[in-house]
Amino acid sequence: MDLIQSINFLTKELNLLKKKEKKILEIVDIIKKTILNNNKVYICGNGGSAADSQHFATEFIVRLRGNKNRKSYPLISLVQDVSTVTACANDYSFEKIFSRNLQAFGKEGDLLIVLSTSGKSKNIIKVLKEATKMKIRKIGFFGNKGGFASKYCDFDISVKMSNTARIQECQKFLLHFILEKVEDHLIKVKF
Repeated sequence: MDLIQSINFLTKELNLLKKKEKKILEIVDIIKKTILNNNKVYICGNGGSAADSQHFATEFIVRLRGNKNRKSYPLISLVQDVSTVTACANDYSFEKIFSRNLQAFGKEGDLLIVLSTSGKSKNIIKVLKEATKMKIRKIGFFGNKGGFASKYCDFDISVKMSNTARIQECQKFLLHFILEKVEDHLIKVKF
């Protein structure tokens, strides 16, 4: 695929998200209500999605947009640090690297966001099941029509493509849009 084909492909996929506007705005509302209720939002993913989870947590804790000065908001990456991830993978299993962190920090009323290009990762499914037990709401951003993980989410946005890079680009666009809308509201209500 050349540059023009890649741009056209991504544009087509982003345009399909217009059909999901109502669900996207519901997700904005869930995140802002979670934060306004003094609860926390957790986020996780594997590989590039792990990096994206840290990226978005950083933007909410530190700053999303350079022209907006506001307090820090509780969006926490369950990817944690190399020591925690490798200790859990070694002592328990890689399948528990997110669920162990959620058990340590999460509580009823919190929110979990998962990022997965396949929707099949065992550790993502495990953390979603753990969140259900803990009465934590769950939002998933997936590729490949959501895979098996989407059935464990209260809300999910799935793109129907299998190209990992394009899936992650759609997820990044969506998360930036959603977090900007949440931030705008929280600043407006002086939270």
